[in-house]
Amino acid sequence: MLSPSTFRNLVSGRRRGIVATLLRGLLRGAEEPYRWAVSYRNRRFDRGHATVHRVGVPVISVGNLTLGGTGKTPMVRWLASHLAGHGLRIALVSRGYGAADGSLNDEARELALDLPDVPHAQNRDRVLAARQVIEQHAPEVIVLDDGFQHRRLGRDLDIVLLDALEPFGFEHVFPRGTLREPLAGLARAAVVCLSRADVLPAAEREVIRHRVAQLAPRALWCELAHAPSRLINSSGATRSLAELAGRRVAAFCAIGNPAGFRHTLANTGAEIVAWNEFPDHHTFSSDELAAIGNMAAASRAEVILCTQKDLVKASKPDLQAIPLWAVAIEMQFLAGREALTSSLAESLSGRAARDEG
Repeated sequence: MLSPSTFRNLVSGRRRGIVATLLRGLLRGAEEPYRWAVSYRNRRFDRGHATVHRVGVPVISVGNLTLGGTGKTPMVRWLASHLAGHGLRIALVSRGYGAADGSLNDEARELALDLPDVPHAQNRDRVLAARQVIEQHAPEVIVLDDGFQHRRLGRDLDIVLLDALEPFGFEHVFPRGTLREPLAGLARAAVVCLSRADVLPAAEREVIRHRVAQLAPRALWCELAHAPSRLINSSGATRSLAELAGRRVAAFCAIGNPAGFRHTLANTGAEIVAWNEFPDHHTFSSDELAAIGNMAAASRAEVILCTQKDLVKASKPDLQAIPLWAVAIEMQFLAGREALTSSLAESLSGRAARDEG
């Protein structure tokens, strides 16, 4: 199985040579059936041939156009905190990819650390999950995590995140690229947010914004930065990021786009002496954790770093006696915060007016 970075190097064209060219040709052949199936499904919803289920409370969806790693979790966390700060009862709904039966997956466990009082229902059937959480907790708003392609559950606002590192999925639908659906699907979005926008100069962000305006002319535009804020370990202890400056660190992750985490680490001043990546939502075995510790020891690392999403699965204060810390991420608005908050208010008030009518 290709690692996430190897796959991206292949489909982006960065990997050269006859073998890479042949592999891209094979992936291009596999792309067409997937593209057709996704397009057919979207047409059924667009034409009213597939049922959209409304669940009685407003639903705010956070999703993306590409495979994982766009920063949805920080946005979900911000939305839940923002809406709760306005006195609303919030619940989260998601598919729960990678979760064992009856338990929360890594993303939900990460969210639970910051939002301990917010109920979170996970189910492949998001309509059923929404109805269950309404019955059990009576929320006033549901935040649907990773919901852009899940069109059965009706929503009042669609927020779509594009990763500045690969905003348009290398122009191909999976498996030839990282698009979950053709770019035309972006027209459904009400708000488009460019995550990790701080990695690009203003002129390049403007090029992306202009293309988004062509694909989704009615969508609002936001620019986000995902800045490291502190270190946290499995015991809940925290440390300043300043402690990483000049230190030798080993790092690992199991997220959709490892390049985003590597970019984050580059901004801490740490020296990355060892690196390992796993598929998104990977569950670490004890042998794999031991191997990570051995890798760190062999490279004379002083600290091992991972994401918060990975920490909830590692659940250890150290690996091979080397301290294990996660880098906590804080979402910051570079542009568009006022437009987004206004759109949220309008969506909720508009839903209330329709319900009363």
